[in-house]
Amino acid sequence: MADFTTAEVKTADFTVGFTTGPLNTVLVANRGEIARRVFATCRRLGYGTVAVFSDADSDALHVREADVAVRLPGNTSAETYLRSDLLIAAALAAGADAVHPGYGFLSEKEDFAQAVVDAGLRWLGPPPSAIAAMGSKVAAKKMMAAAGVPVLRELSADEVGEADLPVLIKASAGGGGRGMRVVRSLAELPGQWEAAQAEAASAFGDGTVFCEQYIETGRHIEVQVLADAHGTVWAVGERECSIQRRHQKVVEEAPSPFVQAHPELREKLFGAARDAAAVIGYVGAGTVEFLVAPDGSFAFLEMNTRLQVEHPVTELTTGLDLVAWQLRIAAGEALPASGEPGAADKSGVPGGPSEPGKPGGPGRLGEPTVRGSAIEVRLYAEDPAKDWQPASGTLHRFAVPGVSCEFEVVDTATRTEPLLRLDSGVESGSVVGVYYDPMLAKVIAWAPRRAEAARVLASALAGSEIHGVVTNRDLLVNVLRHPAFLAGDTDTAFFSTYGLDVLAAPLASPETERVSALAGALAVAAGHRAEAPVLGGLPSGWRNVPSQAQRRVLAAGSSEYEVRYRFGRDGLLAEGYDGVGLVSATPAEVVLDIRGLRRAFRVGRHGGAVVVDSPLGSVTFTLVPTFTDPADTVAAGSLLAPMPGSVVRLGVAGVGDVVEAGQPILWLEAMKMEHQVSAPVAGVLSALPVSVGSQVDVGTVLAVVEVVAVVEEAGAA
Repeated sequence: MADFTTAEVKTADFTVGFTTGPLNTVLVANRGEIARRVFATCRRLGYGTVAVFSDADSDALHVREADVAVRLPGNTSAETYLRSDLLIAAALAAGADAVHPGYGFLSEKEDFAQAVVDAGLRWLGPPPSAIAAMGSKVAAKKMMAAAGVPVLRELSADEVGEADLPVLIKASAGGGGRGMRVVRSLAELPGQWEAAQAEAASAFGDGTVFCEQYIETGRHIEVQVLADAHGTVWAVGERECSIQRRHQKVVEEAPSPFVQAHPELREKLFGAARDAAAVIGYVGAGTVEFLVAPDGSFAFLEMNTRLQVEHPVTELTTGLDLVAWQLRIAAGEALPASGEPGAADKSGVPGGPSEPGKPGGPGRLGEPTVRGSAIEVRLYAEDPAKDWQPASGTLHRFAVPGVSCEFEVVDTATRTEPLLRLDSGVESGSVVGVYYDPMLAKVIAWAPRRAEAARVLASALAGSEIHGVVTNRDLLVNVLRHPAFLAGDTDTAFFSTYGLDVLAAPLASPETERVSALAGALAVAAGHRAEAPVLGGLPSGWRNVPSQAQRRVLAAGSSEYEVRYRFGRDGLLAEGYDGVGLVSATPAEVVLDIRGLRRAFRVGRHGGAVVVDSPLGSVTFTLVPTFTDPADTVAAGSLLAPMPGSVVRLGVAGVGDVVEAGQPILWLEAMKMEHQVSAPVAGVLSALPVSVGSQVDVGTVLAVVEVVAVVEEAGAA
């Protein structure tokens, strides 16, 4: 640590001290996928690695892959990954000389960055002053306006009029969609304002919120920037992140199809992004986000002073390892004045000529040329059809076919074949808990042409085996195959425009589900026969004399399938499955001949769950027992917890309250989001066994609403 030097980055408003010099060991103050991503580059470049972990993450992949791991006692974020004192103590104890914050948690907290620097450690992010400058959206917008960067007009609650509607309430210190509310009428503004303040205070410790005009069909386009400690700022391509849920990104791509069609817009966005970074003395990797209207006008939204979740699409289209350049910049290296980064190797070392001004390429000497198209999807443990309800449990199987690389930056300069990259924080057997974000993995496809990248990515997702938790996989495939997406016609209203009910529909049709039920029943029977001590090779259901059919009931969602079959001299005889014959059956795979078409169904058995995967779609069944345990029944009108979580607010006073159908009863906080639990029917609250702070599991009775018939007295009418 004795060889550190301090460079001064001079701007119109700031003189920023940024410590540079050699470093050897990096602690990642984060978890899961992003920790693994940083470790991958550290290993390639020869740096030592230190992981931190909560008790819930004690067996996580990032813990096993690090050279050293330090326990943070507790489970919740507040007890562990948000404890700056514990993180700094861990770095010092493990001998790390640098801290990489990843994204989320404390990555954009200037107090943490300053504490790292004060402890004599290197902060692998921008100067704390730059984080502070962009930490308040209100202050940041004023600063950008003064620098000539277009911004949307800020509104206070009492300034909003009918002409301003709809408006978007945003948390000044927020991110990730928390504290955001769309308001379409003046009557709902006060209530939504208070709710946004409460959520912002809970999530960020700052209840400051503000309004700005809400553009229904805008595009969310962001520019990746890199800046060194010598005054050079690069714009490293743009990304389009318009397809969002709850103001959180779901599908991201580079380059933007809209910007591709308007090269002049790219130059304006790049210029605004460079100005935004320069005016605050930015150093390192960051992202400047813009809202682009259909007419091509744009306004500054915010600057993310960290590495973005969607950075892989930029890496695959430029060959630039952004994490490697974060490390190089921290070591004092300058961004090259010429040469094309990433053309020589996978680590982002410059080489080859750049082409300034080329459409889709750099607008400034040294900035990388964009090659081909990359699309990333975020695979979440959640159910889009149930208001994005997060899921938890054991991920019994996780396999994505056709993966070319994991966490790797591949040089695509001369590549003609598509590739598939997987950045994941889980594996088969991982437990998806309730304490952190429900993202399981990022799956990224690159190809010379955008349509090809979309096709490869959709095919890989559709063929993936994901058992144990509900995911948004089918939604992602439907989006990638949607004509509007393939045409590049995307905006922030994509889900509402084309219908979430349509986009979230299962890939498996009702007929596919029915045939999959037969395959599942046959696989379960094959498993039983394989475990039999005698005559294990005899097919279940075979009789010398026609007799009672074998029977198995499988449930998928609200549907139940009673599969009845037997085997005769002519093979499989399944009731209601005319034209379906059995080719082979094992506990893991069933091959059926369906009216002359042979199809294979892969089957996974996990306790009472049976998962059937095929090119027709994946279906998860529950084996229905012959007899029901009376202890498993609950009282009519019971509201059951849809997920594990903590009760954070109540919408009723208590037992005896008269409630309307749809009235909020309480709010659960799980996986960084609040989820409203409402009365299913009108009635009287007859039980409320929970209170604020209660921790609940899936299926816990939260409240009971009793329907009370009101009989009018004679003559009352």
